[in-house]
Amino acid sequence: MRIGSRVLRRIAAWKWRILLAYVLLLGLSYFVRWQRVAESVADEMSLLSVPAIYHDEVSDQTVCLAYHDYQSAANAPVVVLLHGSPGDHRDFTKLAPALAKRYRVITLDLPGFGSSSHAIPDYSNRAHARYVLEMLDQLHVRQAHFVGFSMGGGVALNVADIAPDRVTSLTMLSGIGVQEMELLGNYHLNHAIHGAQLAFLWFLQKGFPHFGWLDRSMINLSYARNFYDTDQRSLRSILSNYSNPMLIIHGLRDVMVPVEAARESYRLVPQSEMVPFPEENHFYVFAGPERQATVTLDFFDRVDRGHARVKANADAQRLVLSKEPFNPTVAIPKARGPTALVLFVLLALATFITEDLTCVWAGVLAAEGRIDFGFAAFACLAGIVAGDVLLFLAGRLFGRALLRRAPVNWFLRESEVKRCSEWFQRRGMFAILVSRFLPGTRLPTYFAAGLLDTSFIKFTVYFIIAATAWTPLLVGASMLLGREVIESALMNQQSVLLRIAITVLVVFVVLRLLLRLLSFRGRRLLVGRWRRLTRWEFWPPWVFYPPVVLYVVYLGLKYRSFTLFTCANPAIEEGGFTGESKSRILQSLARSSASFVATSKLLAGGLSHHSRIESARAFMRDHTNGFPVVLKPDAGERGAGVALARSDVELNNYLNSSSHANVIIQEYVGGLEFGVFYYRYPECHTGHIFSITSKQFPCVVGDGTQTLENLILKDDRAVCMANVYFDAQRDRLWCVPGKDEAVQLVEIGTHCRGCIFLDGHKIKTDAMEAAIDRAASGFDGFYFGRFDIRTPSVADFRQGKNFKVVELNGVTSEATHIYDPRNGLLTAYRVLFQQWRIAFEIGAQNRKTGTRPVSLKTLARLVIQKWQRRDEKSARDPRALDRESKPPSELAQEL
Repeated sequence: MRIGSRVLRRIAAWKWRILLAYVLLLGLSYFVRWQRVAESVADEMSLLSVPAIYHDEVSDQTVCLAYHDYQSAANAPVVVLLHGSPGDHRDFTKLAPALAKRYRVITLDLPGFGSSSHAIPDYSNRAHARYVLEMLDQLHVRQAHFVGFSMGGGVALNVADIAPDRVTSLTMLSGIGVQEMELLGNYHLNHAIHGAQLAFLWFLQKGFPHFGWLDRSMINLSYARNFYDTDQRSLRSILSNYSNPMLIIHGLRDVMVPVEAARESYRLVPQSEMVPFPEENHFYVFAGPERQATVTLDFFDRVDRGHARVKANADAQRLVLSKEPFNPTVAIPKARGPTALVLFVLLALATFITEDLTCVWAGVLAAEGRIDFGFAAFACLAGIVAGDVLLFLAGRLFGRALLRRAPVNWFLRESEVKRCSEWFQRRGMFAILVSRFLPGTRLPTYFAAGLLDTSFIKFTVYFIIAATAWTPLLVGASMLLGREVIESALMNQQSVLLRIAITVLVVFVVLRLLLRLLSFRGRRLLVGRWRRLTRWEFWPPWVFYPPVVLYVVYLGLKYRSFTLFTCANPAIEEGGFTGESKSRILQSLARSSASFVATSKLLAGGLSHHSRIESARAFMRDHTNGFPVVLKPDAGERGAGVALARSDVELNNYLNSSSHANVIIQEYVGGLEFGVFYYRYPECHTGHIFSITSKQFPCVVGDGTQTLENLILKDDRAVCMANVYFDAQRDRLWCVPGKDEAVQLVEIGTHCRGCIFLDGHKIKTDAMEAAIDRAASGFDGFYFGRFDIRTPSVADFRQGKNFKVVELNGVTSEATHIYDPRNGLLTAYRVLFQQWRIAFEIGAQNRKTGTRPVSLKTLARLVIQKWQRRDEKSARDPRALDRESKPPSELAQEL
């Protein structure tokens, strides 16, 4: 840890000197390149000036095009040779003279390459085809045989598409073909890869001091732009529509353009001839020209004599085959050469984002036939080893400070790391092995291993053993399952990209489900998730609340004001819709009922941290017997940010984490907790209790052998909110409670933090209702809301004495007894509809006496401010908002 800190300090001390030296080198590099800016022209080349092409249209810019004309006998047929990318006319140094003995051969440097202009607006094959036709116009060449090598094959096909009458024949020398045979087989994926390559080369050329070396390199911006600007999707239709003779020459060992591309072109063009070179690779055109020249000259001779097939006299059986749809499960090429390298890098880098999903994707690609199983497993393993070793080193060098910074805090929560640190300390290297097979524990465990100064060598050995065992299993399972999905009838009808996406999704879901089922923890968490789906109290708001919203809209139309409910409590801002000040409500309530209200004090956010600590301690001296005390935001909502501080350290940490927000410190009131929903019509002198909720704090009982985590998972109710209880008890999850020891899981009485709500209407008495009515009536301007009350016993509360109000919520509070598991969904809706009807009726009576409802614009502004507060909290923890800030049913979104 000290060594890492020392290295970082040295880098920090030298960073400005390093930066200055780099800037000077970069400036010198630009100067050297500027001196060499003139484009040289090869001695054998001639020049033409042609208009620039952009998006298949002629522009005002002028482009210089270099070409070499091998003049032969008078009136000899013309052959145009089109080079690949990267490349230039020198691709044909050996082939062109051999052909020029009988033909007039023209080679050229396509714009962007060789001696032609490099600064052009469009580098695509389509634009290059336009340049070729313009050159032939200026050379007065009406018709020619076109020979395309590699990417030049795409240029030749586009020439045939634009001007079919000018093409005597096409010869494809390892020429590119349909989109499905290029890289990943999908234009958008390939375009993204080519874009990444272009961005990388642009960064190197513009931001790296290379002194002109990259400008002269074959792998340069022109090459990258050519691939990025070219769209091969049209080549399938061009091949299908081509009607003149075609010769396809392809090396069977070609790793640049797979031979499957040539075979698909041969199928699509039924009159074509194919000559395979079994021992040759992609670059046979640079070798001796004898064989290819012989084959090509023979083809040209037969074309010129009219003996070569055209589409009109093609073989009938091949005509039928050419019209059949593309079958990707048969014809997809296996990745080789640069394609394999690109896939390897992509898979390795993708594991940095999600290891399991990448392994599934690799397995599906193997099932598709694009890569081998060994290739897929090794690529994923390489990325996993690199990424997780980096994570270990991040924990070693930077420690917990890194957890508060993006992007690390997008993937890791400090609470998870702390929990895994305790697990690692208890289980040692066994935790490394086990975590590889427990999704969700790997990243925090490896980070914790680095944080705890674990031996790097020992960690690496254990980690590689675990990763080597895990990765082939996951990739292999994905491959087997993926093959089953791919071979289904549904998959065969989909596009390549859609088929792969659907397959990855299906396999990933199935494997995740299987992995969950393999462990007790996983099985119980699945049970909890299922119960959250099937029990409405855990439903997400967008599922549960639409009927309530529609009813509120109906009431708004009935009373001619959609915001009339904000008049229900004139004494509270916007009736208590959202963001109301809790401290002002408690102070107003305490003016007439001080004995029934828990004492509290506002700690303003604008004060210094020291002043707030001193103010808190003064409050504790005057009103409490010391710790514990309750801390909560002044503008809180649904238990968000409520905490119980038991020590100076916890008090200091809470106030430090909320330094800019107004915070309430409140005496801690022990005993039982109830939620009492109250309403009073302004025209009446007495109010009524609408609902009573008995809040039960869940407990589990130890057996002396099982950890607290297992006890939570085994409890039929607790498992439904297991993640909430895991967060609340993260410091004790690995502890083993004693036999018959009861462990209370939460201490805050909100449903979203795990408290159990039961219908308490049976304890209601006239004395209780009278006491609540006296307390509420003393708060002038309050008519509708819910009291959160603590009392030592039910007997005292039934007698209307010895209780304290810890919070009062306004118009958007709920009659929370609806969350009693015994209540059905229809009961909940009936209660909520009645509650909102009463709110509108009270609002209507207050409107008659002069209270004005807020505007929809104001209400919208309050909602936006509420979400801004949530976003501020999310910025501190981008993984997710704390569960405490979610509504009761929102926990189901964890699915």
